[in-house]
This record gives sequence, structure tokens and C-alpha cells, in this order.
Amino acid sequence: MARPAALALAVLFTWALVACTPRLLAPGPHAEAPVAPALDADALRTADGLRLPLRSWLPPDGTQVQAAVVALHGFNDYSNAFAKPADWLAARGFAVYAYDQRGFGATPGAGKWAGAAAMADDLRAMLGLVRARHPGIPTHALGLSMGGAVVLAALGPDAEAGGGLDADSFVLVGPAVWGRATMPAYQSLALWLAAHTVPWLRLTARGLDITPSDNVEMLRALSRDPLVIKETRVDAIWGLVGLMDLALEATAHLDRPALVLYGSRDEVIPTAAARAMLARLPPTGDGRPRIAVYDAGYHMLLRDLQAEIVWRDIAAWLEDPAARLPSGADARDPLAALAGRD
Repeated sequence: MARPAALALAVLFTWALVACTPRLLAPGPHAEAPVAPALDADALRTADGLRLPLRSWLPPDGTQVQAAVVALHGFNDYSNAFAKPADWLAARGFAVYAYDQRGFGATPGAGKWAGAAAMADDLRAMLGLVRARHPGIPTHALGLSMGGAVVLAALGPDAEAGGGLDADSFVLVGPAVWGRATMPAYQSLALWLAAHTVPWLRLTARGLDITPSDNVEMLRALSRDPLVIKETRVDAIWGLVGLMDLALEATAHLDRPALVLYGSRDEVIPTAAARAMLARLPPTGDGRPRIAVYDAGYHMLLRDLQAEIVWRDIAAWLEDPAARLPSGADARDPLAALAGRD
């Protein structure tokens, strides 16, 4: 009788794991018969029929648009993350577009993970649409934290051929690259077990003792914003780690014009992960990314108290990728600069 009982328990355990596997956000209503993506005044309409809320910041009337920027927000955040830097950039001739990535902000089913492939497809569509809206001027992709990981994952191993991203250059601000290659085995195993047993479980950042920014007023505003996710599903964290795996791997293929920014006080992306990402960058060539590390910078570089320093560097680099950054944050060896976080 022991064997049948053991077999029954094994079947029951297997069924429980299958029943509790991580859940992906369902695609839009046109997933089986895709339509042409479109750009409305207030939304990106995706190929599978979703409407992703869109915010745009355009130069003042009479000001010539010198470049367009598609900006991707970070995990549990939404397009409003770029309100201040985008307004600042728009005043200087940049047209900035940011949409709520599927699964976040005011999108349908917010809180569930949509999958790296779907998020990358949305970015490809958005870049193409913005390029068409502003013909003849450069179009850039700016990714913040998770947004940076989406940019890298979309490039993937085909970065030399453009990776399917129609962008002239890339700006990665605190890119999220904390993949399993830089994660302790016990953390990876614990996440796997949680995602495959209690994927619906929601976790908060309370008690983690992590400071994402020195801008306390901004952090308090985020805590009151109903569109910022405060309780995260375990399977969404599982999905994020999978995305970061792809992003870290893709770093070795980032040999196109790119600006990579990290804060030396970043407590969200571990030092080992940031250094692993930088060490994987192409070692030589004119296309090697420019790297800047800010001594007073935290993870939320674009909203820290010193944020305008970073905005100025981004604007200067977009205007002339060959020139040194105004702040001088790119003058030091970045691996040595990040070593100070240990």
C-alpha cells in the first residue's frame, strides 16, 4: 500500500504545482488576429488590441523638435515617472513619450506580469510609431530600471543588426539586471518555490530597509499615488527576474550608441549585478556605451534631489554622444566607482 500512497501524493503534488504556476497577464482581444499598432493622443494601441495609457511632453509652440524620446518606466511604477524630467527635456526641444507598460499603471489587469516578449513588442511598436510621427529626426529609447531591462531584452543577441528596435541610441538609467547569475542560489530557489506554490501571494517592501532615493517628498507622493503598485504578486517578481536574466545576457551585445547611468548609492540593484552588467559590455570599438556613475545618486536618479544634474547629462549626450558629460560622472572608471558601494 505504500507505493500507491506515495504515487498518489506525487500526483497530487505535481497537480498542485501545475495549478499554481506563475500566471501571465492575458493578451488583448486581437491576439489571434493582430491589428496594426496605432498612436492616439492618450494611448498606444497595441497589435493585440490593448490601449496603454500614454503621456507626452512636446516642445513649446514654435520650438523645433530636435529629437524624440520613448521612455519606459520601472517596476510597479507608470508613465508619470517621467513628468519632471520630460517636462525639462521638452523645454529644450525634445519630444518625450511615455506609456504605461502592460501590467502597470492604468492598464487592464495591472499587477499581473505580462511577459518580456509582449513588453518588448510594445516597445518596438512605440518606437516605430514615434519615428513615423517625427520623420527625419533622431528617435531614442530611454529605459528606467525595469524599463532599461526591457530595452536590453528587446535588443537581445541580435543587437548588432538592430535587434528590431528602431532607435538611434539608448539611455539606460539604473538598468535592472539582477538576474539569477548574480543572485544567491537560496534566493533563486525560494522565489521558484513561491512562484510555483503561492503565485497569488502579495508582498510589500516594508521591512527591507532600502532607500530608493534621497527625495523624501517624492517618495511620500508615490506612497499616496493609487497607480503605483504597493503590493506585488510573487509571480510578477518571478517574471521580473526572468526579464533581468535576459537583460544581463543581452548586455554583451550592446555595441550601439548607449548611455548607461548608475548611482553609487543605489540600494535596489546590488553592486555585484551592476558590475556584472558593466563587465559584460563590449570591451572595444566606437560603439562602446558611455558609462556614468553619480556619487550622490540613488536608484531613482531621475527623481533624486540631484536629478537635474542627470537630466543635463542626458540632454547633452543626446545632442553630442562624443562629448564629455557636463557633470563629469563619466570621467572615472565605472567599475572602480561602483566598488565604493561594497
